[in-house]
Amino acid sequence: MTDLFAPLQSLKQGDWFKLICGASFQHLPAVRSLTLAYTLAGADCIDVAADPAVITAAQAALQVARTLARDAQKRGFDYKGNSPFLMVSINDGEDPHFRKAEFNPTECPTNCPRPCERICPAQAIVFKSIKEDFSGVISQKCYGCGRCIPVCPYDRIYTSSYMSTPGAIAPLVMSTGVDAVEIHTKVGRLAEFEQLWQAISPWADQLKLLAISCPDGEGMTDYLKAVYDLIAPLKSALIWQTDGRPMSGDIGDGTTLAAVKLGEKVLAAKLPGYVQLAGGTNSYTVAKLKTMGLLKGGGQGGQGGQGGISPLSPPSPLSPPSSIAGVAYGSYARVLLSPILEQLENKEVSNTNVKATICLEEDDTLLWQAVELAHSLVSQIKSQQER
Repeated sequence: MTDLFAPLQSLKQGDWFKLICGASFQHLPAVRSLTLAYTLAGADCIDVAADPAVITAAQAALQVARTLARDAQKRGFDYKGNSPFLMVSINDGEDPHFRKAEFNPTECPTNCPRPCERICPAQAIVFKSIKEDFSGVISQKCYGCGRCIPVCPYDRIYTSSYMSTPGAIAPLVMSTGVDAVEIHTKVGRLAEFEQLWQAISPWADQLKLLAISCPDGEGMTDYLKAVYDLIAPLKSALIWQTDGRPMSGDIGDGTTLAAVKLGEKVLAAKLPGYVQLAGGTNSYTVAKLKTMGLLKGGGQGGQGGQGGISPLSPPSPLSPPSSIAGVAYGSYARVLLSPILEQLENKEVSNTNVKATICLEEDDTLLWQAVELAHSLVSQIKSQQER
């Protein structure tokens, strides 16, 4: 099996795992470490911001992972050196995934209890940090979840959104190692989607995978069908990403219910392609899918995303699915590894004689602890094919 077809095979088998680093998450050390750990744990796709520096960081991690394949296998992990797809995200309009929190710390009252700092899952809000003489939002770490906004007692936090520029994205997709693009859209933005698609369609044939991410809304099924009519015919595999409750998976088990419910809705639409959950996914997601029989071979009658296909036959991505093909994990996957990443960052800060960033693979203990944690999540869906 080649690098090209290993991730697609996972889609067809119904055990696809995607790591979402964040469409606006630009903290390079964390992106590199997350990519490395989840790749060694068996992830099929790494979704990163469409930023050249972020892409380079992820690519560097993928190269390191290949050198560690044998070590991973000796430790009982299934990674065999096959690279996951590297995906970048773009948007056709305003979207919470493409924004940053901002505020002026000099306007914050000195007696403020700073709930924003405590609630931020990315540790992006700091006040005179020990690590750096800075107060405010560390832009590279913020991924736009927005949890800080309603808790501010003085209503001082706002967000800045940005749009993708197709002309700038095209060279990234054409560069080595970028295999897939995800387009974030919303019901009612067909004209905007069409404009974006016209701009990127000349190089869309180079993609191995296209994903369409859309939250629920009135008329969603008709909207997605209209989107499909615009992009068809399509040479690459196609994923419909159900964005149930964006950037909330680390809050609690119940957040996954919105993702599962939306997944059922998109499955019922019988759109050509694969259906993959996102938005609120966490350690409870696979168990819920099993209970509902929505995973291939995973419970009460799941029939598989591409039923009747031999496991070794070429993927046929554009037939209607009958089960969930995979799950993408964002905030939950990142927070799961945050204790390891924080230890790594603290080691860097304490080593005042060395200014270079300490990479995860340079600390053997932390590396394999991170992979073990990542594998605890990846294995939940991968175990479907080990039954």
